Amino acid sequence: MFWLTDPRTQCEHPVSKLTEQSDETLAAEAAREGSDGPAFVELLGRYRERVWRICYRLLGHADDAQDAAQEVFVRLFTGRNKFDGRSKYSTWVHGVAVRTCLMLRRSRGRRQRHEAAAARNSQTLVESPEPGLSLDLDQMLDQLDEEDRALVILKYCESYSYEELAEMFGLSAAACKMRVSRAKEKIQREFSPEV
Repeated sequence: MFWLTDPRTQCEHPVSKLTEQSDETLAAEAAREGSDGPAFVELLGRYRERVWRICYRLLGHADDAQDAAQEVFVRLFTGRNKFDGRSKYSTWVHGVAVRTCLMLRRSRGRRQRHEAAAARNSQTLVESPEPGLSLDLDQMLDQLDEEDRALVILKYCESYSYEELAEMFGLSAAACKMRVSRAKEKIQREFSPEV
């Protein structure tokens, strides 16, 4: 705790350090702030890296991820009074990030083939059980529709529970589990070696 003097009353009031406050407390304070005050700036600092990582995993390109992350924080700023506390603030933020990335993927379409090929050359390849055969993870995920791709990435790369995914996507946990299972089956069908 540190003490501030209120110039209107000339009395001291205890004020918690922003870094010690929970995300939910900061979100409530940010909603009351008239601009990008200290509470929103603290939240931005806490979530900058996580939001960029989610955007990168969903979009697959650093520049697109940077653009998407900026869009996410603009949406968080303009909608800072929309967080109602029914879920954790982190789940709400990541839901905004997912919806923003899905919208950007749909509106921009796929990058040119030569850009995709260059990106694939620099990404890690997943080894197949069959010797001499390797598959690109992005190529495998590209077989899925946008939402199923996002569900699989968030489930297995970001380790979200089905309940958290349900909150982000506006589905039931059972529906999320079913869609992830079907997405895995589709990838297995497409990329299993012929017997």
